Amino acid sequence: MQQRTLSTCYRNACLSVPGVTGGSLTSRTVCMSGEQHLSSHYNLHNLYGLTEAIASHDALIKVTGKRPFVISRSTFPSHGRYAGHWTGDISSAWNDMYYTIPAIMLFNMFGVPLVGADVCGFRWPTTEELCVRWTQLGSFYPFMRNHNALHQPPQEPYVFSESAQSAMRKALFNRYMLLPFLYTLFHKAHTAGEMVVRPLSFEFPQDPNTPGIDRQFMWGEALLITPVLESKTVEVSGYFPAATWYNLYNGSSIRSKGQYVTLQAPLDTINVHVRGGCIVPMQEPNTTTAVSRGNPFGLMVALSDQGIARGDLFWDDGDSLLSYESGDYTEIIFLAKNNILFSEIIHLNSQIDGLKLSSIFVFGLPSPPRKVSVNGFWITDFSYRTDTQVLTLQNLSVLVGEPFTITWI
Repeated sequence: MQQRTLSTCYRNACLSVPGVTGGSLTSRTVCMSGEQHLSSHYNLHNLYGLTEAIASHDALIKVTGKRPFVISRSTFPSHGRYAGHWTGDISSAWNDMYYTIPAIMLFNMFGVPLVGADVCGFRWPTTEELCVRWTQLGSFYPFMRNHNALHQPPQEPYVFSESAQSAMRKALFNRYMLLPFLYTLFHKAHTAGEMVVRPLSFEFPQDPNTPGIDRQFMWGEALLITPVLESKTVEVSGYFPAATWYNLYNGSSIRSKGQYVTLQAPLDTINVHVRGGCIVPMQEPNTTTAVSRGNPFGLMVALSDQGIARGDLFWDDGDSLLSYESGDYTEIIFLAKNNILFSEIIHLNSQIDGLKLSSIFVFGLPSPPRKVSVNGFWITDFSYRTDTQVLTLQNLSVLVGEPFTITWI
């Protein structure tokens, strides 16, 4: 019986075989007609990764009582409900780095938002320049890790030069700084099925130039990331849909009508722009996320041409199961209009108690304000740069868990 099953499997596999490894459906696996508990192997083969993810997910909940963290290479529809994904073994090559961008966009379309690729590449020795650029790109993967094949040279940041380490540290600092925004995007993915990483065409579907763009991507609706994907390159061309876009680092603006713009991109910089009309929450980084959670917040207010901006923050303890479903969370809306920035508490819990807002950066303010007030009190610790049109408020001590109003005139 076993011999007949194997020969039948071999004959059937030869009739019409897709382009699979080994040229046979039995290559590196068991016979397609083999019977398993639920059905034949033919029906179950592609479900292995999903069912293992479900089992791991459920076991971790049972053991820890907290949210599980599972990463799988094999996936199937509904995988994002239980685990994240990494894109598999790739080479330490510039072209492979580029292909990770459409990969993370696709998996967000598939409902698996927690996705990333092996930073610096897996197979073959990497190079310092490639590893720096990949670390910059990887800092905007939803799931980021530096991963290497056995017997390959080490590629941790500390094995490279001081300048390379500094560039990688800067990239990681930016990722940690933006974690409140990223966490809020994951909350929206969980509750509304939104995408964390998005193609430009999803945000600008009427723009005929966006469908073919796969060398740039967005975080939510607010951030546009334009990485360097070629060797020995210190500038990059990026497409900017019709809107006002602000440089993440200094607030300088690009008022685009839908055009390509050449951006300076020295080795220590990945270009990131904030879309006008958005407010991005930030937090001062620390050595661990547990410590960072107690640090002061900041707000990056990117005004639209009409002087309006909006953003939000989702905050919970980061560990508990079903915190949203049980109401154990804080949700805050931030709005800016008519020279006023204010917050609205949608839902409140104790996790936000004592956390403070210490800095605010208002991008796109056309003229310097004469006065600034915080909750009705005039302050003097603010500055304005005429070249970038950025208003900076620092050394604030505003409780995030209470409604606030900030006015400039």
